[in-house]
Amino acid sequence: MNKFSDIKTVIFDYGGTLDTNARHWANVLWEAYRHVCFPMTEEQFREAYVFGERALAKAPIVKPNDDFFQLLLKKVEVEIEWLEFKGTLKISALQQQAFIYDIAKYCNRLVEENMEKTRKVLKELSEKYKFVLVSNFYGNIHTVLKTYGIDKYFAEVVESSVVGVRKPDPKIWELGVERAGCKAEECVVVADNFNKDIAPAHSIGCRTIWLKGEGWQKAEEADMSIPDAVVGDLAEVLDLL
Repeated sequence: MNKFSDIKTVIFDYGGTLDTNARHWANVLWEAYRHVCFPMTEEQFREAYVFGERALAKAPIVKPNDDFFQLLLKKVEVEIEWLEFKGTLKISALQQQAFIYDIAKYCNRLVEENMEKTRKVLKELSEKYKFVLVSNFYGNIHTVLKTYGIDKYFAEVVESSVVGVRKPDPKIWELGVERAGCKAEECVVVADNFNKDIAPAHSIGCRTIWLKGEGWQKAEEADMSIPDAVVGDLAEVLDLL
C-alpha cells in the first residue's frame, strides 16, 4: 500500500520549496550578487544575509501589500546597508541603487520561472487534497501568493510574523495541523529544510516529504530515517501522492 494513501492534507513550506524548488534563498541571492559582479566575498555575503533575515523578522520593514519584487528590493537594501555600516563597501549611493534593482530583478525572474512548475503541481494535487501553508515570512505572504496566482489553492495559511511562532519551533507545525482540521498522521509536510521543517514536523506526528536540494550548508546533516520520502524536484511529489 502507498505510504501516503490515507493522507488528507498537504502542508507546504513556501520559501525554498514552492518558489525556488529546493534552493536555499542564501544560495539564490549569492548567485544573483555574483551575476551582477557585486564587490564582496561570500563570507561577507553570508554575514549580511543573516543580518538581513533577522532585521526583516524583527522590524516591520516589509508591508502587508508588498509583492515579492518589493520584498526583494528591501531585503537586498538591508544587506547592502549592513555592508556599508561595516565599512566593507566602497561604491557610490547611485551604484548601490543600481545593484539593488538588478539583484532583485534577477531573483524575481528565477521565482517567476519556477512558479510555472509550482502552479502545475498545486493544480493537480488540489483535485485530491486540502492544502495548508506554513511559512517563516514577513507579513506579506498573502500578497505574494496572490501575485503568483496560487493563493486560491490554500485553505489556510500559517505565517510566522502573524502567529508569533517561527520555525524550527514545532508549535508552528502544530498550528498547521490544527488549521488542517485532521490528525497529524493524516498530514504530509512538503518542505526543503531538514532542521526547520522536516524534523520538527516529524516530531509532532506528521509524515514528511523532504525536497532535498541546495541547503544553507553544503552538506546538510540529517537523520535519513526521519523523512518518509526524499525528492529532488517538486514535480516528483506527484509520483508519491
